[in-house]
Amino acid sequence: MTMFQIIGKSPRRIGAEEKAKGLTLFGADQGRPGDLYLAVVRAYEAPAKILRIHSEAAAKMPGVVRVFTAADIPGINQIGIIPMTKDQTVLAEGVVRYPGEAVALVAAETKEGALEAARAVVLELSSLPGLFDPLKALEPDAPLVHEKGNLLFQQGVVKGDAEEALSKSVYRLRRSYSTSPLEHGALELEGGRAEWQDGRIIIHACTQNPHYDQSDLCRLLGLEPEKIRVVQTATGGGFGGKLDLSVQSFLGLAVYHLKRPARLVYGREESFLSTSKRHPLLIDYESGMDEQGKLTAVKVDILGDGGAYASYGVAVCMRAAVHATGPYAVPHVLVDSRMVYTHKHWGGAMRGFGVPQMALAHEGQMDGLAQAIGMDPLEFRLHNCLKAGSQTATGQVLSASVGIEKCLRRIQRIYQAWKGRAISDHDVLRGVGLGAMFYGLGNTGVSNPSTAQIQVLPNGKLILFTGAAEIGQGSDTVLCQMVAEYFGIPLDLVQLVRGDTGRTTSAGATSASRQTYISGNAVLSAAQTVEEMLLEEAALEWHLDPQGLRREGPIIIAPDGRSLEIFKVASRLAVQGKELKGHGRFDPPVTRLDHKIGQGNPYASYAFAAQTAWTEVDRRSGLVRVPRVAAAHDVGKAINRRGVFGQICGGVVMGIGFATMEEYIPGKTDNFREYHLPTMADVPRITPLLVEDEDPTGPYGAKGVGEPALIPTAPAVAGGVSRALGKPMTHLPLSLEEVMKAMEKVI
Repeated sequence: MTMFQIIGKSPRRIGAEEKAKGLTLFGADQGRPGDLYLAVVRAYEAPAKILRIHSEAAAKMPGVVRVFTAADIPGINQIGIIPMTKDQTVLAEGVVRYPGEAVALVAAETKEGALEAARAVVLELSSLPGLFDPLKALEPDAPLVHEKGNLLFQQGVVKGDAEEALSKSVYRLRRSYSTSPLEHGALELEGGRAEWQDGRIIIHACTQNPHYDQSDLCRLLGLEPEKIRVVQTATGGGFGGKLDLSVQSFLGLAVYHLKRPARLVYGREESFLSTSKRHPLLIDYESGMDEQGKLTAVKVDILGDGGAYASYGVAVCMRAAVHATGPYAVPHVLVDSRMVYTHKHWGGAMRGFGVPQMALAHEGQMDGLAQAIGMDPLEFRLHNCLKAGSQTATGQVLSASVGIEKCLRRIQRIYQAWKGRAISDHDVLRGVGLGAMFYGLGNTGVSNPSTAQIQVLPNGKLILFTGAAEIGQGSDTVLCQMVAEYFGIPLDLVQLVRGDTGRTTSAGATSASRQTYISGNAVLSAAQTVEEMLLEEAALEWHLDPQGLRREGPIIIAPDGRSLEIFKVASRLAVQGKELKGHGRFDPPVTRLDHKIGQGNPYASYAFAAQTAWTEVDRRSGLVRVPRVAAAHDVGKAINRRGVFGQICGGVVMGIGFATMEEYIPGKTDNFREYHLPTMADVPRITPLLVEDEDPTGPYGAKGVGEPALIPTAPAVAGGVSRALGKPMTHLPLSLEEVMKAMEKVI
């Protein structure tokens, strides 16, 4: 086993001390005296045709500098994270497609003046026929959300002959599952500041992808990349909600025209109204098995409600299809996944990209099948789980780091012990549930590279340059740990420059649990380049062949015993006016999936997990409580052990919210008073369990855990409640109404 100095340890998180002392500056903290204040005018009637925007009175109010509409956008008024579906307007043009859509922007000298002027803008609208039911979206007479039609995307996965295999199966189980739209609920509100400096717009804002932001802003404003610089401020959580442009587009538009610094910070209600939501899915699922309890086939129909704009709808549609079988070996698969437009709030990326919704379904099926054959649910999963050499639904052969069996076995003792003690009484119904998952790291079947640079300084330090956005998940610390480990130096000798399009190159989005694996590999690629440069320079110094030199930590050693510190090499180059800086790049090897049959290798690496949840249902109220959760996660190699534990615990809490209480209802849950998030009172005793089935393609064997931490929790909770009630629970959240309705047939 390789002995590491820093990898696998738990050094203090970079930036933690500043946050604890209240010194960290977030997007909302960027304002300076003299900044203009921006306020967004939103339409609350939708769908509707915009007849006229009456802004004359607002423009004449004291302190108002200008009111902007879509007509003031100099570039293309279409943004979106995925190139093939850039269909979202920054300011509505001609039509309002969902309640709360932005139609105008006010710039004023004071915040109060901007808000008052925004309220003074009068919108003249004409109502249009609306589409609010995704089941009706593809009907011939359905109102069109976009002229191109209501089908946003369709992804199929076809492996073998599922129809025939189902017909020959000894047992078949068919159920329907559904989930609700969710709010991201990050504590930090969207905020930022922009200024005009030397012919360039500089934007400091919270974001999960500064380089993608720059690209969309260039399109919006009709500028070249060198004319826009985006700097990620400290970002207090995102969970996918800060992948799309928010305040950045309005800040850029105002500064483009006015050449004055401006700031914008959303209020909580505005954040609810103006950011994406988790896609609700309707899932029809049929499974078959043979007399030995082996899965024979699955047939799955998925319908997603994408709302008014595409955002990440394509990615969710694809990922839901690819992961429909869960972490199980299924010889015959037929999946049809569709994402449609409606006139509802637009759906975007949210931790898991459709896989948390699908996990409710595939885990519900596993429980139902296990019951039908009379097998313990955990044993049934072990009987069918993927192993090294198994083939996924897309035909990909998993050659290594397939840790689902190890995860199931890690929780087995706890699960069996809890199951033996979870006895119902006259007050409380008790049940223990299971949830398992697999998750492809990175974007689905498309190139999604990361780049990085490392510079050796004469002063005995290294600088890591990375575009990877830190949003609380710990990538700053993890990536610096990799640099320190590679060069054998203390972590505090690694400086970090991160998330700045003016100083760093793109690392892709902080999403899809990709930064540890993909950016980690890019960092190691940069480190290898630096090492090659060091050996070449030392070889020139000593008049030797670089092939005969070796590096031990920060020291280069010649065959004759001579040694040279890497920082001395940097010093000598500095005298010559040169810098010692290496570039690295990594793009995971994947294949593009055909949209009809979905066969290929969509991801280079997969994370696996299994969780078990002890659940309790109050007989009188229907209230669901989750006192305990054990969570085993195959992370490949834990770069920062404490960081991994934190991710697992945070994911479990978020999963409990998804399972038991969270549901976004427009016009009703537009604040934290009505939208319920888990509090400390809802947090269970969590037992995080590490499984380190190292991935030979990962940096130091690492994979990822950001989204996997959440995915198995809700199905484990739903499974526990199902066992407590003796009735399958197929809709999330498990609200009081849902549970009481089920209990009527139990008590």
